[in-house]
Amino acid sequence: MGDARRPVVLRPGEGRAYPMGRISAVFKADGAETGQRYSISEWWLEPHTKGPGAHSHPEDDVFYVLAGTMTVLVDGAWIEAAAGSFVLVPGGTTHDFENRGSERAGVLNISAPGGFEQHMPGIAQWFAEHPPGDARA
Repeated sequence: MGDARRPVVLRPGEGRAYPMGRISAVFKADGAETGQRYSISEWWLEPHTKGPGAHSHPEDDVFYVLAGTMTVLVDGAWIEAAAGSFVLVPGGTTHDFENRGSERAGVLNISAPGGFEQHMPGIAQWFAEHPPGDARA
């Protein structure tokens, strides 16, 4: 029984983009590419931008801060996560993220198991109707 998955090679900025005003997400691999095991995406927030709001879901969320400082809510506590920081949020844990800083901030996100990406069209539509607020510290 062979694995029918194929390698994925993307250049910077490539992937399935979901612009959401002051927030953008680019999915690098999900669903078919990972056998539903996980999804990988980049999330970028402009300076002083609130995130999606406190929420939880069954999937684990892994965040690796690529640039700037992302402020991450994990189970009731806000954490300042500078570039190079790693945050693992177990499934079912309430969490949020926002950029309280004056420079653009980005995270690499891994969601496991996969399937989260199927919610992205609705999430992008929600942000179009409810633009993210200002997150000045």
